[in-house]
Amino acid sequence: MTEILIQNADTVLTMDDERRVLHGADVLIRGGVIAAVGQGLQTSGGVVSGRGCVVTPGLVNTHHHLYQNLTRAVPGGQDALLFGWLQTLYPIWSRFGPDEMFISAQLGLAELALSGCTLSSDHLYLYPNGARLEDTIHAARDIGVRFHPTRGAMSIGESDGGLPPDSLVEDERAILDDMIRVVDAFHDPEEGAMCRVGLAPCSPFSVSRELMRDAALLARDKGVMLHTHLAENDEDIAYSEANFGCRPGQYAEELGWTGDDVWHAHCVKLDAQEIDLFARTRTGVAHCPCSNCRLGSGIAPVRAMRDAGVPVGLGVDGSASNDMASLSSEARQAMMLQRVANGADAMSAYEALEIATRGGADVLGRPDCGRLEPGKRADIAIWDTKGVASSGSWDAAALLLAGPAQVKHLFVEGRQIIRSGELTTLDLPRLIERHGKLAHKLMEG
Repeated sequence: MTEILIQNADTVLTMDDERRVLHGADVLIRGGVIAAVGQGLQTSGGVVSGRGCVVTPGLVNTHHHLYQNLTRAVPGGQDALLFGWLQTLYPIWSRFGPDEMFISAQLGLAELALSGCTLSSDHLYLYPNGARLEDTIHAARDIGVRFHPTRGAMSIGESDGGLPPDSLVEDERAILDDMIRVVDAFHDPEEGAMCRVGLAPCSPFSVSRELMRDAALLARDKGVMLHTHLAENDEDIAYSEANFGCRPGQYAEELGWTGDDVWHAHCVKLDAQEIDLFARTRTGVAHCPCSNCRLGSGIAPVRAMRDAGVPVGLGVDGSASNDMASLSSEARQAMMLQRVANGADAMSAYEALEIATRGGADVLGRPDCGRLEPGKRADIAIWDTKGVASSGSWDAAALLLAGPAQVKHLFVEGRQIIRSGELTTLDLPRLIERHGKLAHKLMEG
């Protein structure tokens, strides 16, 4: 059985139940699992030096739209609010097909890996021109990251009062049939799974009440998780009150969309009652601070959520509403926004990193990830703190205050997919070139 020893790291941030911080410590990987964490460990296998480095669990991304990597910084949507931004981009996305989905997912996951991410979810809710969920699943296998894709959907088009063009919506019976297909074909419920599938109608304003309820029933029958957008901005709240006669949290509860098998993206506008509901039911939240800033949605009440016991993870959100996919930068932004809203002592660098690792793993139902302790999966990020970004820092482990934004080494299931800052699994320059050609073709119309 293959062994790798990460030896003599300056600091190991375990994120275990005791939140131990170890100095001059080693991490032993055996067969894709963490075998031991401590000092003076030995191996007959390979050795990776941890000198001058901080070792953390791999970061976990709980919300993304990978296909959007081809529509970053689109001029017509750069300064728009959420609904106007969507209406600008829908016609462009309608020209996508399998190649666009596959190449976008590869590039987006490579970018995430370079920022320390080992486990990412994805919310794919449109399927034009023959695109299918497995286009992204195959991309994740190529990059080598652990993946939690969700079969999203939109069923209410413009002719029925919805936002998306009719060409991007699907028949609800066909949606449910394809949800069953992808779960049966690709979902792995076992510990250590490299791919799990969730069900994810896009939002309460793009599908019917019946589809929300049916998807929840199907997910419970199949034993998979549920995901959607919720309470993202003031427009979202106004739509819910006008069309459903209640706030988004109440709507979710009525349709079976609360529980520890559910996580909602954004939740910027949850009120105190909704926070209490999510805490009582252990309903998770994917906090997407950069996207929320980019679209002017507001600052999510993460401090109040955490204090109440709501499970919170981080998400970079789609690359058309963030324009970047750096999970380490997302963690820093989360910390800074809570300080803006609640004071400089509202969130430490260590707590923000915990949200980005253990917190995200728990939101995705993956207690086998997000921690460095024996028996957990060997998803490990190694950060070089000898460079300019950490120079002068008195606390190198406070990575989000003064530290590198990209990893030196990254392991997923014990396999090294980033070595000395370079992707090992694909030719990244060639991928960037292919991606650029597709983007140029879309710009030409």
